[in-house]
Amino acid sequence: MSEPIELTEITILQKDTANKIREATISGFDEPVLYGVHGGVKKFYGVEPEIEYPSTLDHIVSAAGG
Repeated sequence: MSEPIELTEITILQKDTANKIREATISGFDEPVLYGVHGGVKKFYGVEPEIEYPSTLDHIVSAAGG
């Protein structure tokens, strides 16, 4: 088996529980990535966030499509 090409280190912090905002720090990048809720996801959680951010599900789907 070959050696891994890349190992990614990511830290995710729950920043604002009421608005479901999470902040991901990815090694090698200066700015964190913000995750939140919008559309059907905010309905599921029963929240109305002040600012809507893509959900983690949005990033999984875009990564799979990429």
